[in-house]
Amino acid sequence: MDWLTDPQAWIALATLTTLEIVLGIDNIVFISILAGRLPEAQREKARKLGLFLAMGLRILLLMSLSWLVSLTAPLFAVLGQEISGRDLILLIGGLFLLGKATLEIHHKIEGEGEDHPGIAAATATFGAVIFQILLLDIVFSLDSVITAVGMADDLGVMVTAVVLAVIVMLLSVNAVSAFIDAHPTVKMLALSFLLLIGMALVADGLALHIPKGYIYFAMAFSIFVEMLNIKVRSRKKAKPATG
Repeated sequence: MDWLTDPQAWIALATLTTLEIVLGIDNIVFISILAGRLPEAQREKARKLGLFLAMGLRILLLMSLSWLVSLTAPLFAVLGQEISGRDLILLIGGLFLLGKATLEIHHKIEGEGEDHPGIAAATATFGAVIFQILLLDIVFSLDSVITAVGMADDLGVMVTAVVLAVIVMLLSVNAVSAFIDAHPTVKMLALSFLLLIGMALVADGLALHIPKGYIYFAMAFSIFVEMLNIKVRSRKKAKPATG
């Protein structure tokens, strides 16, 4: 606990917590979309449980730093490309994310079960949704923990940053989920982000690193444009009422 009296540690904690929250946005979007397939009464429970699982995984990984470091050791090579344990997790997670986002987009466009809401809800059980959230939590946790290890030296700082970030996410996940559910175009945009994130994970797993700044800029610009669209649509709906 010596870091409590170290000003540099507090600066690292503030910076790391901010980064953990930014990295957690991906987690929130994915959890919100998956939980949206459940009956209304189970959605909030699934979202909160998903975030608690994410926090638990991050803390466990932080406490297993020696194992985490060993993940960078090559396991095998494919076409001259060395694949480590970390690369394998990123590849599998990225492909899973690409497949899941594609299926969700298909479901939204084709409208399967739209005429019978109960059918859509029945296709997603609570256990299945939590299992899928857990799989992606593993991928996002790995990314988060690697960031933590690269920024801080004290385990206490890392764990505290993770806990603070998850608390912020727990406070915001319902608002984010409600906004996504209320605006179908935003949900489609969020699914497109998942495709982008999935592709970035696959590229990273193949040692083709895409700077996160590019990805976040593309996402931020898309959100800005969509917010303008929502504002324009709301004005159009308000005009007949004022007339």
